[in-house]
Amino acid sequence: MRFSQQMRDLNWLVARPIAHRGLHDANKIENSESAFAAAIKHNYAIECDVQLTADGEAMVFHDDTVERLLDGLGPVKSFTTSHLKKRSFKNSPDRVQTLGELLEQVAGRVTLVIELKTLWDGNLALAQRSAEILKAYDGPCALMSYDPEMITHLANASPTIIRGIIGEQLADDTYKYLPAEQNLALRRLSHLPHTNPHFISYYFRDLPCQPVAQFRAAGNPVITFTIRNREQEAYAKRYCDQVTFQDYLA
Repeated sequence: MRFSQQMRDLNWLVARPIAHRGLHDANKIENSESAFAAAIKHNYAIECDVQLTADGEAMVFHDDTVERLLDGLGPVKSFTTSHLKKRSFKNSPDRVQTLGELLEQVAGRVTLVIELKTLWDGNLALAQRSAEILKAYDGPCALMSYDPEMITHLANASPTIIRGIIGEQLADDTYKYLPAEQNLALRRLSHLPHTNPHFISYYFRDLPCQPVAQFRAAGNPVITFTIRNREQEAYAKRYCDQVTFQDYLA
């Protein structure tokens, strides 16, 4: 395919495979300093997640609640930054980082693709805080989210930050509580004129997908997730420009 100028400008986004939550394994916890250090060592791009704390900080953490990975119970949003940082990961000396601390660790050496987690409650504080932190960062990075409201906010308030929308067919129970109209709009990516993303990250098992194919045919980059072996990688690369992977070395 012939890449548009925008795609050429975003070559850094798709130049290297993207390590899902860092290069983690049985000895390195996901979204941890150790997992990110391993990804940097292998010159992989890094995908990570951020959640909002009770005091409005962007913390590098995937789940809405802490109990799977940390000692403790409750939603991330109920903890202050200092309280979270006092808790170590289970079976690991690593502690939860702020987004600012992650940027200091990476220091522009590899690409960062940062997912803004959402509670689908209309709260845009995480998008705003993350954008504020990234303003002072010179390395290659992008923000993305499943939530169109967050990405629309970035498009309007921080248009120079590279932004992406995450998509899938939403077939599992994770989104069953969303209104049917909203669920349908997410599946069809009908929000694209408003979110105006620079790229799409799409679940590989739901490819091919017509809106994604049209977006890519227009010269825009598409990445996919989460690839766990070479066979899945070969399939995904028929429809995307780079893979987000784990459990093997891409």
